[in-house]
Amino acid sequence: MLQSVPAPTTASRVRSLARPPHDLFRRYEVGDFFDEAFDADGTPRAHYLRLLERLRLVTSDELANRELSRDTIFRRLGITFAVYGEEQGIERVWPMDLVPRIIPAAEWAHIERGLVQRVTALNEFLEDIYAGDSAALRDGVVPAWVVRTSDGFLREARGIGIPHGARCLVAGCDLVRDRGGVYRVLEDNLRVPSGVSYVLENRATMMRVLPASFAQHRIRPVHHYGASLRAALCSVAHRAAREPRVVVLTPGVFNSAYFEHAFLARQMGVELVEGRDLVVDDHVVYMRTTRGPVRVDVIYRRIDDRFLDPVVFRKDSVLGVPGLLAAARAGNVTIANALGNGVADDKAVYAYVPRLIRYYLGEEPILPNVTTYLLWEPEQRAAVLRRLHELVVKPVAESGGYGIVIGPRASEAELEACRARIEANPRNYIAQEVVSLSRHPTFIDGEPEGRHVDLRPFVITGERVEVIPGGLTRVALPRGSLVVNSSQGGGSKDTWVLAETSDVQSGGGP
Repeated sequence: MLQSVPAPTTASRVRSLARPPHDLFRRYEVGDFFDEAFDADGTPRAHYLRLLERLRLVTSDELANRELSRDTIFRRLGITFAVYGEEQGIERVWPMDLVPRIIPAAEWAHIERGLVQRVTALNEFLEDIYAGDSAALRDGVVPAWVVRTSDGFLREARGIGIPHGARCLVAGCDLVRDRGGVYRVLEDNLRVPSGVSYVLENRATMMRVLPASFAQHRIRPVHHYGASLRAALCSVAHRAAREPRVVVLTPGVFNSAYFEHAFLARQMGVELVEGRDLVVDDHVVYMRTTRGPVRVDVIYRRIDDRFLDPVVFRKDSVLGVPGLLAAARAGNVTIANALGNGVADDKAVYAYVPRLIRYYLGEEPILPNVTTYLLWEPEQRAAVLRRLHELVVKPVAESGGYGIVIGPRASEAELEACRARIEANPRNYIAQEVVSLSRHPTFIDGEPEGRHVDLRPFVITGERVEVIPGGLTRVALPRGSLVVNSSQGGGSKDTWVLAETSDVQSGGGP
């Protein structure tokens, strides 16, 4: 158990931080952005003081050794990812920076309330359009044609019930902070959000690579994610069984996220299966085993909707299970996340989420959206086309940072091509004001430099809604980049949510 000791005053600690013998942060520049660790004048924020006091004592050689230890751990565990478009075509070790992000308890409480509110409203919306009478469309909260023309809307999902209305059983909402430090929702990920395995492995690795720094803070744990996910999955089983059988359905070993699929199956203590391991008989799903077929109650699928059932969707899919939708419609198996969630991932529907919160919950949104323009509206489209060089344009159905045009950094040719695409099909694009993503100290070639970050917290919905403390902080590693996606060269940080009290031990090394 950690023992409390009197902490130095903030003023004295700032003075000690300002004159170290070999301070790694001596050349760090805050820049014209909200910096997570430093105030605008370069003074460390109070919740970063202890961490920075330790990190400033680390020599370049010691830092290199700790980074080597980190990479060795990840390589041994097989924690890799693919950067698409690289000529080498090889897997790279997962890039985790050794300066963690720290979020104070009060700040996290605000984020948590906002996420619970948002995911609750999104679940209500999806339940309304797939299992209800589409009241939000009838009342004009969201235009019906916007929903029905969304790539993520599946008519085939109508009438498939989900216990507790938990259609977004796992949600990953991407948050950014603007120049004023205000948290805003950049987008919602409600189909098969990925990255939580890196949250858990980042934490385990940080505890081994920087043990003293970790022990110096009271940090809320994340190791219970597997248990929470399994409990939520069991809670949405239709059949009254003492222990519902849950499986994780993966596309297979060649999928870029296969590590996460296998990791989560181990964390939950359930079987990892491919489509060929499952069979539907008389609208019931069974898993093939050496002891014969075993009934399956809940499938945590990591396969896109249109590959799940070749009888209903893509006839050429070898990833799914023939007859799976019929079994789900009969109430004999639950698919999580639910089919058709992609309609709420649509970046055009995203613009209406504040209205949905007011409509379903009667509350004002706690976490605001980024200012968004809908390009099928003639006036908004005309205004956007005049300011194309100042805005960000996104395809409504893409993910992973693909297809985005950042106006201030685009060439004239890129802007003209973007303009032509918008005018040809305005429904397929939205525009947003550029958010100057907050920055965070990040070790680049042994020196801390400011790099832009976002945050993807994970929200689990079963009988109740739970937000896992922290989430995946993603960092844009190239200088000046705003694209944090790992598939495009981004990295990550461990995210520390502080408990209400932060009295800790002091002394020792990093």
